[in-house]
Amino acid sequence: MIKDATTIAAVLDTLCFDANGLVPAIAQQHDTGEVLMMAWMNRDAVAETLTIGRVCYWSRSRNRLWRKGETSHQVQHLKELRIDCDGDTILLLVEQEGVACHTGRRACFYRAVRDGTLVEIAAPLIDPEKLYG
Repeated sequence: MIKDATTIAAVLDTLCFDANGLVPAIAQQHDTGEVLMMAWMNRDAVAETLTIGRVCYWSRSRNRLWRKGETSHQVQHLKELRIDCDGDTILLLVEQEGVACHTGRRACFYRAVRDGTLVEIAAPLIDPEKLYG
């Protein structure tokens, strides 16, 4: 966690936010390398994530900050934030509590094209109804 406002400002100045003030963020399990999900972050989400250590995104559908796990309790804890060479994508190395996907799967990338067919490669680990009521 970063408490120094100057450091947070320097990180924010490194990022290239799009016309909507957003940057894509890819969440990856820090110890296994498993890609969990992709979401969007704005300046406030990046700053909060760096300050608190719990991952916060910008929800385009809710039009507000979205703290991962606020309703599902499937929280992401930041281990490291990385910025790509162009500053237009963030990689979040996280410790994922439970599942990352709203479908109840560990990761959002549960479909693959194999032998010319789209197939599901991961089953839900928990019923989404139990996550969201």
